[in-house]
Amino acid sequence: MNGALNSTMREAMRLMQTGDLVAATAAIQQRLGGASEPESPLAVASVRDSIEGTFREVDETPSPTEEARSRSSPGRKLDGRSRTQFSEHAYTGSAGSRRYKLFVPTVYQGQPLPLIVMLHGCKQTPDDFATGTRMNILAEERGCLVAYPAQSQNANISKCWNWFKTSDQGRDQGEPAIIAGLVRELLLTYGLDPERVYVAGLSAGGAMAVILGRTYPDMFAAVGVHSGLPYGAAHDLPSAFSAMHRPGTGDPRGQRPENAQAWRNNVPTIIFHGDRDTIVHPSNGEQVATETVAVNASSRESPAGVASRAGETAGGYAYTCTTFKDDNERIVVEHWLVHGAAHAWFGGDPRGSYTDIQGPDASREMLRFFLDRVLAST
Repeated sequence: MNGALNSTMREAMRLMQTGDLVAATAAIQQRLGGASEPESPLAVASVRDSIEGTFREVDETPSPTEEARSRSSPGRKLDGRSRTQFSEHAYTGSAGSRRYKLFVPTVYQGQPLPLIVMLHGCKQTPDDFATGTRMNILAEERGCLVAYPAQSQNANISKCWNWFKTSDQGRDQGEPAIIAGLVRELLLTYGLDPERVYVAGLSAGGAMAVILGRTYPDMFAAVGVHSGLPYGAAHDLPSAFSAMHRPGTGDPRGQRPENAQAWRNNVPTIIFHGDRDTIVHPSNGEQVATETVAVNASSRESPAGVASRAGETAGGYAYTCTTFKDDNERIVVEHWLVHGAAHAWFGGDPRGSYTDIQGPDASREMLRFFLDRVLAST
C-alpha cells in the first residue's frame, strides 16, 4: 500500500477506536474512490447524518415544456392519453409538520379509493422517489392516490427518516405520529377508503414503514419494505450503523411497542432486498420477515406455513420469493431476495436515484400485494 493509503487506514483505525464507525468508513471510501483532498468537516457531518451512503440528487426544475404544461393544466401529464394531479401540499399536526406531494388519478371523482404512502430514502425527494419507483404510473392504472411525505432537512440534515431514534419509534409521537396525522387528514379531505391504506419505503423509508406498521396496525392494511430494517434495531446513529452493516451487533431485535394490541395485530408485509446490498445488510430483510410472521402467529408452537419459489427477471437477476402463512393459512409475508442485486429499488426508472431497472418490478408486486388486502378487524 502507498503512503497515502497507509495514512488513511491509520486514521480509520483511530476513528474506529473512538467509536466513530461512520466517519471511519467515509475516510476509507474516500481514499479507495480516488479522492485527493480530505473531506471538509461539513462533508463528514453530512455522511454521519446520512448513514446510507451517497445518493444522486435529481434535478426537480421543470423543463420549459413541463412548465408550460403545468400552467395550462392543473395536473401533470403522465402519458398522451390522460391528465393527472401531482401537487405539493403541507400538513401540520400536534407532533409536527411536513410537506408532501400527492398523486390523484384521473379516475378519482370523490369515491373512496385506496391510499398508498411512499417514504423516500436519505437525500431523496418526493419527486425523485415518484420518478424512480414509477408508483404514480401504476396508481393511475389501478385507481389509487399516492402520498409522498418529504422529510425536512431541519429534522435530519440528509433528509433521512429518523427510524433510529427512540423518539421516532412509538405511537403518537415523533415522525410516526406526523405521518399518521397526514393519513387521517387525507382520508377525511378526499373521502378515501380507511380499510385500504398502505405504506411502503426504501432504506430509511423502509425502516420507518416497519415502524408505522408496528405502531399503527389499526391504520395500515399492509406494509412494503424495500432494503429496510426491523423494528427497534437501533436507538442512535452508532447502533444504526451496527444494525445496517454488522448484523447482530445492534440493539436486540423485535422489541415490543408499548401498545400490546399493536404487537398482537401487526400487518401483512412484503419485503424486497438484494443479497449484494452493502448499505443495509440483507439479513435485515430476513429479520423483518421472521418478526412479522412471529407477531401474526397466535400459536408459537406451530410454525407458519412456508413456501418458496425461484425465478429470473428479463433483466437477468435471479430471485427467491418466500411466502409465510399465519395460523389461519393467510399469507402474511412475502420476502423477495434478489440475487446479485445491491441497494436499489428493483424494476425502477433509471431517472430516479437508487434504482435498478433489471430487478423484479417491486412497485407492481407491492401494489398487487397491497390491493389484495384490507384492514383487519381488531
